[in-house]
Amino acid sequence: MLLRTRRALAAGLAVAAAVGVAVAAAPAQAAPGPATSQSALSADILDQLKAVPGLTVVSESATPPAGYRFFLLTFKQPVDHHNPRGATFEQRFQLLHKDTARPVVLHTTGYNMPTTAFRSEPTRLVDGNQISVEQRFFTPSRPANADWDDLDIWQAATDHHRIVKALKRVYAAKWISTGASKGGMTSVYHRRFYPEDVDGVVAYVAPNDADNDSDRAYDRFFQTVGNDPACRTKLADVQKEALKRRTALVAKYQAAATAANWTFTGVLGSIDKAYEMTVLDTVWAFWQYSTQADCATVPAKTATDDELYAFIDATAGFAFYADQGITPYSPYFYQAATQLGWPQPKFEHLRGLTKYPNLYQANSSLPPELRRRHDSRPMLDVDRWVRARGSQLLFVYGANDPWGAEQFVPSRRDSHLYVAPGANHGANIAALSPADAAAATATLRRWANVTAPAFAERASDGITDLDRAEPPRRRPF
Repeated sequence: MLLRTRRALAAGLAVAAAVGVAVAAAPAQAAPGPATSQSALSADILDQLKAVPGLTVVSESATPPAGYRFFLLTFKQPVDHHNPRGATFEQRFQLLHKDTARPVVLHTTGYNMPTTAFRSEPTRLVDGNQISVEQRFFTPSRPANADWDDLDIWQAATDHHRIVKALKRVYAAKWISTGASKGGMTSVYHRRFYPEDVDGVVAYVAPNDADNDSDRAYDRFFQTVGNDPACRTKLADVQKEALKRRTALVAKYQAAATAANWTFTGVLGSIDKAYEMTVLDTVWAFWQYSTQADCATVPAKTATDDELYAFIDATAGFAFYADQGITPYSPYFYQAATQLGWPQPKFEHLRGLTKYPNLYQANSSLPPELRRRHDSRPMLDVDRWVRARGSQLLFVYGANDPWGAEQFVPSRRDSHLYVAPGANHGANIAALSPADAAAATATLRRWANVTAPAFAERASDGITDLDRAEPPRRRPF
């Protein structure tokens, strides 16, 4: 139940893939006009960045995408913003620079930072600059001898506040923040604590689990998702059969684990628990990343063990709940356990087949020493603020995305919510109905104080467009 892509994790846990960034070779930057040399342009923005207190330019791409400059940077942050003179750490972020007169899009990852250039949908729609920031406690943006009490939504929002404040001396135009899934949630929390930092927020597929203990929103979602009851039945049968055939399929899992050197003692404690967790994840993962058309790929309950195992592995990914897959995501699970909340479907159709009560919760996916009690107050506060006082907030959800079962409800203060028909966790503005897409785009450009960029309808300038909201796989955020 991670808001990250599990297929990417199973393929090797590469950071860029885990955040849904497609890597493409970037062509050389176009030559500058006769009035200004390339070296002068480089010195200008590079010198401005080097003059920002606390900022370190780690590298600049020798072959940036056409029309852009691409930098990897770090920013010195207090480990505890309540004690700004205490210990510090270096937080990674990247900059896609176009022009200091253009708007800036603050892309909040919620996870690791991709190290390759990409352009989010809002960046393309406003033809702007973009920074993408790594979430604190995701390595390498983790303090030495980290005190995990310093990982909360206010501390992370203050990280972003300090970066925005520092860079506004360079970029004085409008600022828009954006992110998908946990990244979208992160942008909302930043807006809640520092509402003057940016001029608008575009939050994609951002869960809002304000009532973590008593809601049944996820159960209601799975009872109605899609337009084919037969598909829902087939998916439920896959879970039932997998648990009935536990002995045979765990043996296949063990063989794969032995071949790949996976272990299970550090977090979940056994391969059997990891197996059950993966089976519980399967239906969620299907709707998060597949579409109604993919129902044809769901095996019948008469499928062979090999067919059943292959479908579950391709859909949910057996690699994820091994220690090697899950440990890098401890910061997410810690935040889910302590503040963010997590989905709690009841799995009533699996009664008598599961072995581990209360397994499907955030603390199960943490090493024992990091397990904590949940505090519902931060999410309740954010939920009330968004409903009553939040402004310039634009939410996009996918109609078939489980993470949209609990949505933010925006106020009437120039805030908006759109749902993309039939879309999954990759929903974005382009997936909306034509009328909604036009309205959302116009709102974003108004906040950014720009007219339609001439190139916005095409992606021919050599840079990868992140056309789908970064796909987090099944676990909130």
